[in-house]
Amino acid sequence: MFVPLTPLRCLHRAVDLFGSKIGVVCGERQFTYAHLGERCERLATALPKFGIEPGDRVAYLSFNNHQLIEGYYGVIQARAIVMPLNVRLSEPELINILNHSGAKMLLFEDDFAPLVEHLKDTGVAPDKGGLLEVNGSPTDAAAGLIKKGIHEGLEGGGYKTLAEYDTPNWFPSNAQQWVSGQITRFGPQIVGVVAANDGTGGGAIAAFKAAGVNPVPPVTGNDATLAGLQLIIAGDQYNTISKPSEIVGGAAAKVAVDFLNGDKPKAETTLFDTPSQLFVPAVVTAKNLKAEIVDKKLATPAELCSGRYAEGCKKLGITP
Repeated sequence: MFVPLTPLRCLHRAVDLFGSKIGVVCGERQFTYAHLGERCERLATALPKFGIEPGDRVAYLSFNNHQLIEGYYGVIQARAIVMPLNVRLSEPELINILNHSGAKMLLFEDDFAPLVEHLKDTGVAPDKGGLLEVNGSPTDAAAGLIKKGIHEGLEGGGYKTLAEYDTPNWFPSNAQQWVSGQITRFGPQIVGVVAANDGTGGGAIAAFKAAGVNPVPPVTGNDATLAGLQLIIAGDQYNTISKPSEIVGGAAAKVAVDFLNGDKPKAETTLFDTPSQLFVPAVVTAKNLKAEIVDKKLATPAELCSGRYAEGCKKLGITP
């Protein structure tokens, strides 16, 4: 019996015959054919819940990655029409295509509460643009937790995520290269950048400066590194997160002493099924950098205010 090998039959045949074999390699991520089939089915099941009906057009603004492959199969499995867009087109061209095609949904590659609040405080309306999200290394478990926290922090904030990126090896140069591409892609639509640490935030800032963007939109950070703090002093970075290692190290030492004395350390809560003690980090901006960093002796004025940062320190009341 002759059966046409349609795209869906091709996928189902691969799942049946080669389910346990690697079918998709995308960067550092890999999926078997069986896993690919499951992801496509989940997409096909989700689309009707968002109002997609048979015959509707679903547009995709995505690079060549596994999400786009899943769109090719998941959308048609929902009996809708998949409509990939060329990411190199200009904004007016994309708008014209979307309006002319009658697309009912646009899916795009996908973001820390302080940044959202700052945008609101400065009067940047949510419908005027969106955010870039620069995550940490995809192979770092801690980066995954930070990424989850960013998503939760931005949820309900009103600002859409224009695009997000998992930075290989946390290298600032990788973050800079990616953000450079997004500046070309989105231009003035970018109203802020959420970065997983000060290094990736610094890479984002370097990309804006290289592109001649002035002023640089608000960029967040994490870890309160010397470089990150100096970027805040210079007015280039909006915030960082201070998590003093002295406090964490002191608590860890106390736990070790308790064990040596035969005592059971006291836990305040349970995290990932493990008795834990949690510490509240501090969000550091230009407004409280002196109080949180200098006054608490986490960094000295001599370290922070060298060279071109001296003038910024004076404005913040930080003096040697």
